[in-house]
Amino acid sequence: MSQKRPGGRGGSKNNSGRPSSSGRGSGRPSTGRSGSGRPSSSGGTGASRGYGSKGRRPTGDGDNRRDKTESGLGGTQVEGRQAVRELLLAGRRRCREIFLSSEVERSGIIEDIVDLAREMRVTVNEVSRSKLDSMSRTDAPQGVVAHAAPIKEVTLEDLLDSEEAPFLLAVDGVTDPGNLGALLRIADCAGVTGVILPRHRAVHITPTVTKAAAGAVEYLPMALVGGLATAIADLKKAEVWTVGLDMAGSESIHELRVATESVCLVLGAEGKGLSRLVRERCDFVASIPIYGHLDSLNVASAGAVAAYEVARLRSAVGD
Repeated sequence: MSQKRPGGRGGSKNNSGRPSSSGRGSGRPSTGRSGSGRPSSSGGTGASRGYGSKGRRPTGDGDNRRDKTESGLGGTQVEGRQAVRELLLAGRRRCREIFLSSEVERSGIIEDIVDLAREMRVTVNEVSRSKLDSMSRTDAPQGVVAHAAPIKEVTLEDLLDSEEAPFLLAVDGVTDPGNLGALLRIADCAGVTGVILPRHRAVHITPTVTKAAAGAVEYLPMALVGGLATAIADLKKAEVWTVGLDMAGSESIHELRVATESVCLVLGAEGKGLSRLVRERCDFVASIPIYGHLDSLNVASAGAVAAYEVARLRSAVGD
């Protein structure tokens, strides 16, 4: 049975400004330890602590360089064997040319790339390893670099235009390209139907992102929004439940009762977590129970747990 949306749609909000969980407790197993049960590093209990890298700055591998002519999502340089093969297999954007190291063995995925390029009449340039390394913007291009048309962004309305209940992922200011790439790969595997990224102060589709995503960028519709808080308000108007993920969340992700409806998971930036305004606008703020000695997961690992939990709950309804 569908649940009424809290706050103005049949529900009420608690004193913190966040929707209540309809009178239920946190639902966390008594044997587990959620982030909300731990004191914050400042000694208080109200600070928002996100799933991230403890404030660690992204690694500088040259990937954050951005062509002055490139705008939007980006994605014009694709590195890594799996990413280049999926670029060709998907066929959703033009692959202009491919550069292949003369020292790489032409077997397995490399052989697939060469065969697909021949079928699609894409030029394959054989270059020295040093030349390929000088072109690369990742630490290890795996012997292949492709140049392609940029990824076309979609609108938020496009993501909502679906016969089935949308399953969306919104990312609040993630700046580490490896983390974003991993999240996109997870999202595609978990059946996420669309991704929402901030237009500003966040990483977009760089070579490291495409490589870490292993081709997921070719299939996932992605929308850029001016402000994530505003986008969340628009999602609410469209009857999409928004669920922020935070160590101090009020209910366990394993007891999320709106997973089978139109839903959007919202993940915060590395270290900082969800911004205050984004957190306040989410319908729910959920946590992942922690059972071991460490007190957090990084943003990609947390995203994997949450996305697959939603996928599990949605698939159970269809059984």
